[in-house]
Amino acid sequence: MTAKMADDEDVLKILLATDCHLGYMEGDAVRGSDSLVTFEEILKIAVDKEVDFILLGGDLFHENKPSRKVLHSCISLLRKYCMGDRPVQFEFLSDQSENFKHCAYPIVNFEDSNFNISMPVFSIHGNHDDPAGSGLYCSLDLLSATGLVNYFGKCTELENINISPLMLQKGKTKLCMYGLGSIRDERLHRMYLDGKVTMLRPKEKSDEWFNLMVVHQNRTKHGAKNYLPEQFLDNFLDLVVWGHEHECRIDGEWNDKQAFFVTQPGSSVATSLCHGEAVPKHVGLLQIRQKEFQITKIPLQTVRQFYIRDVDLEETSLNLNEPDSCDKVIDYCHELVDQFLQKAEEEHSGHPKQPKQPLIRLRVFCPNNFETFSVQRFGHSYVSKVANIKDIILFSRKKSEKAKPTEIDAEALKNILKQEGFDKQRVEDLVRKYFEATDDTKRLLVLSEIGVSSAVQEYVDKDVKEAISALVDHQVKKTQNHLKQTETDYSAIDDELKKFRDERRTNSQAEVSDFQSIMQSKSQTTRRRNSSDSDNDVFEEAVETSAPKTRGRGRGRGSRGGRGSRGSSRADESTSSIASSSSSRTQTRAVPKKNLSNISTASKRKTRQTDLSNFFNNTVGSNDVVNVSDDDEEEIPSSKRRKVANQTRSRRGVIFDVSD
Repeated sequence: MTAKMADDEDVLKILLATDCHLGYMEGDAVRGSDSLVTFEEILKIAVDKEVDFILLGGDLFHENKPSRKVLHSCISLLRKYCMGDRPVQFEFLSDQSENFKHCAYPIVNFEDSNFNISMPVFSIHGNHDDPAGSGLYCSLDLLSATGLVNYFGKCTELENINISPLMLQKGKTKLCMYGLGSIRDERLHRMYLDGKVTMLRPKEKSDEWFNLMVVHQNRTKHGAKNYLPEQFLDNFLDLVVWGHEHECRIDGEWNDKQAFFVTQPGSSVATSLCHGEAVPKHVGLLQIRQKEFQITKIPLQTVRQFYIRDVDLEETSLNLNEPDSCDKVIDYCHELVDQFLQKAEEEHSGHPKQPKQPLIRLRVFCPNNFETFSVQRFGHSYVSKVANIKDIILFSRKKSEKAKPTEIDAEALKNILKQEGFDKQRVEDLVRKYFEATDDTKRLLVLSEIGVSSAVQEYVDKDVKEAISALVDHQVKKTQNHLKQTETDYSAIDDELKKFRDERRTNSQAEVSDFQSIMQSKSQTTRRRNSSDSDNDVFEEAVETSAPKTRGRGRGRGSRGGRGSRGSSRADESTSSIASSSSSRTQTRAVPKKNLSNISTASKRKTRQTDLSNFFNNTVGSNDVVNVSDDDEEEIPSSKRRKVANQTRSRRGVIFDVSD
């Protein structure tokens, strides 16, 4: 980034905006037009600043199928501000049939003789307005067919992603603009790891081009693969425009590992009442001259004001044990809301189209024994003053802090794998060596290391899948009985556990014998169960073959069988159908039973050993902090979450319970 640039013929001026969410809450009488009002302001800024084009980072629409009213308003605004006689000052150099191959008319709109474009708009799709349905069309395809938007970055292949840049030039400034529309984060993460994402570059004088990329993915880590790490992007990039995240972080942030800047314009309308949305909204004026650039923040004047505050009742001066404590909490919340209303009046931009009713959110954290009051009744006193009177207050119960689980010593595990290589060692030996090499604070306390090694060996060598679970159950009960017999005080439990662990560690032979007795008992139980099941099968078959075919009330006739046989047939058909659909979903190739005998024991062991290898490799470095994106949905009260969760079922019919 450089100092202020002179406005000359070599400077390429671009207006950056993302996540306009046109049509958000369009049915609300107060907030229904917020997104369209701000979108018009963005277009007006582009015209006033005389930018060369507008770059949108996805989620232009809030719904995948926007209403006719929203589509009509969007098309009207684009026609009003983007069509005219002002000539376009830059050239389009790349192959348009490749850049817009997914469009009905693969040509940039300002070079189409049927249109008179003065302000080109380039946009990728987001996760709200992504392609879907027959033909994989989205709302941007409609705007592209009308000639109002240049839609790029649409991935039409499933196996590989080849990103071809839009090559633009203004004077001496050459720009390669890469775009990648929203893809499911897990899938994109996997494709990057598999090396199936390729970014094409100019063959000649590639260093003279300024490389810009616009993406629409999770930037904040939601899970192991539910985001796009910045280090996945190519290091030849100069600037990345990041959509999808709603917090405005438009100032360029330097990534020292990949040596590029990242700008996050954020949304132009608040779609969830969280802290990230409360950051003042801006758009960015990007100016590029050859390999230099600068971003100027331009505040949006028509955005509805939003104020949020977290209130912990136990940290206030209120006495929650008094009989009238609830009334005092209500009065305290009224004071905070009145303060926000006063602040909103003072900070109003003065723009005639900026709403005067702000959004206000109080997140009230209360103890479990506190009796909450009616949120709707509280909001009724702010009709025509606050935009969100139904959910000004959001109650949250304070959760007890859970003990942080012990993390795996990644360095110790890496050193063990480097010494001789994983292929030359047995998994059970790796487990034993790991616990010998790691720090004492990360060693097992309830389970014995010898027992765990033996259980892993039993699983790898003999495919006894319940070996580890059986060991855990047995040794947990064994430790509990030991503590009961010693009658240890609660304050000295940790010391007694360490003492008991050291005793078992010194007597390794007893630990091995103890585990073998567990496996023998488990094996005998399994044999008895199998024998019983076999006897029941024979008995059921004998009863079925000896059952007389009677004709009478409640029975079927002839070969159709009785009512029970018809039920069995339907059950078999249903089971067959479920099995077939499950097989098609998992795409697993069935192995005939006659070929199982040809698989050697060494091969089975190698397969199970590889599975455990993948487990250890995936575990290393997996202790990153998982954050919650500000783009997530509105926080739902616990009572409603339980109701929704109980109505949610997986494909296998399991009910998922959502805890408070």
